[in-house]
Amino acid sequence: MNTATLHETTAIALAVAAVAAAQELLLIPLSKLRPSSRNVRKNGGTSIPELAASIARVGLLQNLNVVLGADGEHYEVVAGRRRLAALKLLVKRRKLAKDFEVPCLLVADAAARTVSLTENVQREAMHPADQFEAFADLVAEGRPIEDIAADFGVTPLVVQRRLKLANVSPRLLADYRADAVTLEQLMALAITDDHAAQEAAFYESPQWQRSPEALRDHLTHEEIDAGRDALAKFVGVQVYEQAGGAVRRDLFADGQNGIFLTDSALLESLAKDRLVPMAEQVQAEGWGWVDVAPRATYADLHQFQRMRSKRREPSKAEAKRIAKLEAQQSKLQDRLDDENEDMTDEQAQTMQDEMDGLGNELEALERTLVVFPPRAMATAGAVVSLDHMGGVIVHRGLLREEQAKALRENERDGHGADDDTERNSEAAAEGKLTISEKLVKRLSAHRTAALQAEVARHPHVALVAVVHGLALRVIHDTHYGSPINITANPQDRLELFAPDVAEAPAAVGMRQVREAWAARLPQDSDELFAELLAMPQQELLSLLAVCVGFTVTAIASREDEAPAAALARAVGLDMHAWWTPTAAGYFDHVSKAKALEGVRDFAPGEVDRLGKLKKAQIASEAERLAAGSGWLPAMFRAQEVTTVDVESAEPCVEGQADDETQEDAHVTA
Repeated sequence: MNTATLHETTAIALAVAAVAAAQELLLIPLSKLRPSSRNVRKNGGTSIPELAASIARVGLLQNLNVVLGADGEHYEVVAGRRRLAALKLLVKRRKLAKDFEVPCLLVADAAARTVSLTENVQREAMHPADQFEAFADLVAEGRPIEDIAADFGVTPLVVQRRLKLANVSPRLLADYRADAVTLEQLMALAITDDHAAQEAAFYESPQWQRSPEALRDHLTHEEIDAGRDALAKFVGVQVYEQAGGAVRRDLFADGQNGIFLTDSALLESLAKDRLVPMAEQVQAEGWGWVDVAPRATYADLHQFQRMRSKRREPSKAEAKRIAKLEAQQSKLQDRLDDENEDMTDEQAQTMQDEMDGLGNELEALERTLVVFPPRAMATAGAVVSLDHMGGVIVHRGLLREEQAKALRENERDGHGADDDTERNSEAAAEGKLTISEKLVKRLSAHRTAALQAEVARHPHVALVAVVHGLALRVIHDTHYGSPINITANPQDRLELFAPDVAEAPAAVGMRQVREAWAARLPQDSDELFAELLAMPQQELLSLLAVCVGFTVTAIASREDEAPAAALARAVGLDMHAWWTPTAAGYFDHVSKAKALEGVRDFAPGEVDRLGKLKKAQIASEAERLAAGSGWLPAMFRAQEVTTVDVESAEPCVEGQADDETQEDAHVTA
């Protein structure tokens, strides 16, 4: 029987009455309230200004819980310390009277800790998605964003961000509530208001491509990042917008980041218009033609050949200025290199900035000393472009193909041939030896032929079988478990050849992708096969690409070798995106002459000056000058740039065979 007796009912009623009698709602002057040591919450106390602003706007919505102090005059707050601190702050700011009457619930002294603990434990914070939608409802009711921000003690930007999140696809918000989507992913997807685009970016991407950065890139891949793009830096967002250009802003980005320009044609036009006056100044130097190409890369300039220039002797004033600048630069470099020099990071950066300024001034002076043969300038030309930082750069002494032909006797002719290489592996069928080995091989051959035919009829199963074999070897480093005769040899020891390659963007990216797949895929062979069989084809193809990518090798022994050339052409490999010339990565490891040869390509006017320096100084200066030039060493280029000497009786033409070898992916079947 669960029926309560009269005695039990009476006891419960008395207990409730006792508790009610021990509690009393009072209006207590703020000056008589102080924090209690029996408040169980020791940490916290953050966002007090925001809470104070909210109380000032909408009032104190929840009473404080107090006990009578030992002196019989003051009350100790056992629950509501943040509210008390916010009220005190309002008094300090003279927005509230010292004797403001605060609603407080007086509780029994013996229940102080229990009440404090109950208030902090027996509550549940609202889900962030509820907050987003509540902000949207307030706006829908006609409340201005500024008023909402003031009510909650936050900036209008915070409110705008909440509204942006509330506008995300309902499906994605539902998954966010179910913890299937993170807040960071939601913020990245909120860069567009197109729900279909948001859902496609998230649900149609493999799991390992759902990082906030990847999702944001997916939604803005056709737009221009104003913080990174050279043309955007050169033109300026304000000028672009004044010209009518559309802009998409990421409300969750910091500072000037997260601004995307949608009209690339307008941006290009504005950049060209601004470069035209500069091109006219270059034309006045006597060049036969001057083109404006804001996005000209070093690869684009390969189609041109270059005139050889000379450096005239500087005047006394120029020589004196150059010597002074070099002395100042050397002095600063010595201080930076001095290990005993006691300086802060800010001081070191200031000195480095001074070094850069001196270097830029020296470079400008050196450019004025570069001269070209006057009789050839009418034929040759220049390209006015931008470097990666949005600075103007002029490429002088360029010859188009037909112009170069007119200045030389023989055409440069170099064609390579692919060196096709096939790799074969042997397969052997094994069976239980209950019959003769000869018969086993005969029967298994027939079974193999039949299996081959069936697999050929089922492309999805065939793809699963291939990926299954590759994933076992590459992702889980397992040699056994696949019936398909495929071996995969990951080429992941490249640091044996280049110690710094592990930190290269390509290596880091591949490592992260591999780890993501390893965390997702089961190691057991049968479980892995079942997982792959159920996987959508797009994800399966993604995994295949990762596995095959890890097997590619293109290690060369000579500079003129070009392993995997056909593969590089097929994927449109552009080393500009993966490698930057630095002292440590290139110039420190070549001879002085080889370093100067490179400098002649991207800063011809600096060659004579650098030729007087020590090798370490040349390497450092070459790194600085190469920044933003797009220069690549010969073995990274599609073809060698030819230099034409228009002053020699026999034009100088350097030919190089375009040797190519068939791509060598270490996957054999």
